[in-house]
Amino acid sequence: MTDTNQQLIEAFENRVERRNERRDFFKAAFGAAAVAGAGAAAVTLGGVATAQTLTDADVLNFALNLEYLEAQFYSYAVNGTGLPENLLDGTTARGTLTPGQQVNFGDAAVQAYAREIAADEVAHVAYLRSQLGTAKVSMPSIDIGVAPTGAFSTAARAAGLVGPGVAFNPYENANSFLLGAFIFADVGVSAYKGAAPLLTNPVFIEASAGILATEAYHAGLIRTSLYARGLDTPSLRTSADAISDARDALDGTEDLDQGISATGTGAAIASNLVPTNGDGLTYSRTTGQVLNIVYLNKAQATLGGFFPAGLNGTIKTSAASG
Repeated sequence: MTDTNQQLIEAFENRVERRNERRDFFKAAFGAAAVAGAGAAAVTLGGVATAQTLTDADVLNFALNLEYLEAQFYSYAVNGTGLPENLLDGTTARGTLTPGQQVNFGDAAVQAYAREIAADEVAHVAYLRSQLGTAKVSMPSIDIGVAPTGAFSTAARAAGLVGPGVAFNPYENANSFLLGAFIFADVGVSAYKGAAPLLTNPVFIEASAGILATEAYHAGLIRTSLYARGLDTPSLRTSADAISDARDALDGTEDLDQGISATGTGAAIASNLVPTNGDGLTYSRTTGQVLNIVYLNKAQATLGGFFPAGLNGTIKTSAASG
């Protein structure tokens, strides 16, 4: 065995050990500082998304809620404004938005990436609304603000990016934007993959596959940007890996998340830009596990985190993953 191969093996073994240690820490952190909303659930999907009968409209509305979140975040980051009024109404009461800010990127490439992603996410909202027609839900209450008690700051604090009472501003610059986007970029991929078996209409299945592929391109672009910029700013890599561990601490005992790099002693020796299992497949999350992450709560809950009043529609309860 060459010295290089031995170093790679040792690095991956060290990574697993460190990851398990960090994961235990983040589980304790989220348990102690869980966002309000835990308690008895009105709708129980638990760890199995098919525990109740769901229609295609239920599943598409679940996806629409997530797209509202992403579209608002990227739209504010790029334009300093949110979704237009004609993309916010629906059959449910419309929520309120804690807005974001326009990013001073200072990097033409990252700005171009963000602009492209924003356009795709707005298109996803419009497409899902058009497919749902009169069954579409309105935008729920969403928090993409920069307050120390807000969703971004809470998530960043649990990952160790900021201290107690300190705000995390994902709109501050290109690096902060990429870390903010990374908080839920991979989650969208695993959400669409996990929801695919719940659909019955072939048209919707094909459309869902198309959106999943787009979300995967977005997530890969964000991961690649973080890793490349992390070569000069190593804290970007370690911060992204900490966010991954924090997400994984929320959604149960399964290992459904991976950081962006495998690290050796003080230096990166390999990238991990495509998070896959041993068969080279991307991960799936149930609707309940997805909500654990966006609610920032590993307990069963109906609201919290990025959705302070919960989702609109039938699917709104996170899994009991604590």
